[in-house]
Amino acid sequence: MNKSESIKEICKALIVFSVKVDTIRKDAKNPFFKSSYATLSNIIDSIKEPLIESGLSYVQFPNGENGLTTMLMHESGEWLSSDYIMTPVKNDPQGRGSAITYQRRYALASILGLNIDDDDDGNKATYGNGSPDKPEQEWLNKGTESYNKALEYMKKQDADINIIKKKYRLSKEVETSLLKAKSN
Repeated sequence: MNKSESIKEICKALIVFSVKVDTIRKDAKNPFFKSSYATLSNIIDSIKEPLIESGLSYVQFPNGENGLTTMLMHESGEWLSSDYIMTPVKNDPQGRGSAITYQRRYALASILGLNIDDDDDGNKATYGNGSPDKPEQEWLNKGTESYNKALEYMKKQDADINIIKKKYRLSKEVETSLLKAKSN
């Protein structure tokens, strides 16, 4: 985080903002995680007036390869800023656009102290769709070192495919490929 020399006035303004801003309504559904979330446009609409009434404004802009800079400014000239880097799953325009939208949502929520998501105690970040008792397994993909080791293990130990399934998630294609390669 970076900041102006003094942040006295921006701190006072953030207190005023927190009193004026309503709870951010979760206006969209994520079918993959079966959860609700607040869209970026809903967040922006919800904070617009409380920001103005508090003498605050913000800017957000891409920074480098996968970064985003968010700067919160006060009419006194004081400011806070922070950079946020998120690597998109797919490195194409749609993947990058999606990552920027997520970055903007979470950066705004963080810098303004907004409640925009359900608190899952970090389980999604730690376990994916798994749980503390059964973490989500890594996918085994053809052509990877893990795939080659799994195949070698199956051949040397004459191991059943279920042993590999205990450690990795397998697509039908990978499972078929392992079984075929083992029998050759």
